[in-house]
Amino acid sequence: MNRVSIIVPTLNEAGHLSRTLSAAQRAAEHCGLEYELIVPDNGSIDGSQALASSLGARVLDCPGVSIAALRNRGAAAASGDWLAFLDADMEVPLDWLQMWREVRTTNRADVLGLVHRPPPQAPWYARAWLQRVAAERNLPALRDWLPTANLCLERHWFERVGGFDESLRTCEDKDLSLRLGGAGARLLSLPTPTVLNWGFEGSWGEWLGKELWRQSSQAQLLRKGSVGLRMLRFPLLAAGHWAIDALALLCLLLGQPAVAAGVFALGWLPALMMTLRYRYNRQRPLLALHLLVLHWLRMHVAGIALLLGLMDLTARRPSRG
Repeated sequence: MNRVSIIVPTLNEAGHLSRTLSAAQRAAEHCGLEYELIVPDNGSIDGSQALASSLGARVLDCPGVSIAALRNRGAAAASGDWLAFLDADMEVPLDWLQMWREVRTTNRADVLGLVHRPPPQAPWYARAWLQRVAAERNLPALRDWLPTANLCLERHWFERVGGFDESLRTCEDKDLSLRLGGAGARLLSLPTPTVLNWGFEGSWGEWLGKELWRQSSQAQLLRKGSVGLRMLRFPLLAAGHWAIDALALLCLLLGQPAVAAGVFALGWLPALMMTLRYRYNRQRPLLALHLLVLHWLRMHVAGIALLLGLMDLTARRPSRG
């Protein structure tokens, strides 16, 4: 019988951890799988370690390491031939692992990720952002990459590509997915059943901060050469977006406010195209308006993250001579 190791990295997640681990336990028991819960902890001070232990998880004390390293530590300690990675604020459905077992039984794919959605309590910008992801993955399909918020794969694929890249601050899931795909693995996304994401942003500052963090490893990925032309589109679009803003500001300084307004309006076009890309958004005008604003903000944040990343890489480059 297959055994699944459920790996849940944590850092001060006591508010979510009980829900996450209990749901994972129920999913494993529902489909009759042998399982273990492994919680690599990044130095929590809110009682997360004790809580995880009380729920039957094996806790690994791993302070001060990256999220990629946390996941790798969990995989190294795992005994299962299947690995299931979960973020500590995810609530999986009862048939989560049943779906994974069916995918493997029918040989549909080698890696599985489910779409996650927000609970009703989430503010509008958090709900809209997660609905955007759901709209992009509204049909079962093989994908270039899947997030590790919930990710199931066979252990041998993880070991074949060497696990997560611990040099990356973030985007480690995209990097792992690209390497899995390059090694021949098939990555399947299923829109149902869905996973509840309780880690929604409670304020604008948190939303902007998380988006800056998410985009902060784009420059590292570019330097690795692991990003193809398709994955380059958004960083380049974000850089172009800032160029348009700079041009609008220049026109304003040169005493041409009408031209500046026209250039500024042009800067909304990429956000509009991204918003209307999916019919799901066109059928819901309020959601489309929300996403228009969020895409526009996201491109500004991504441009800042790319610039900071490039500056960081330049500063770390060894001098010659």
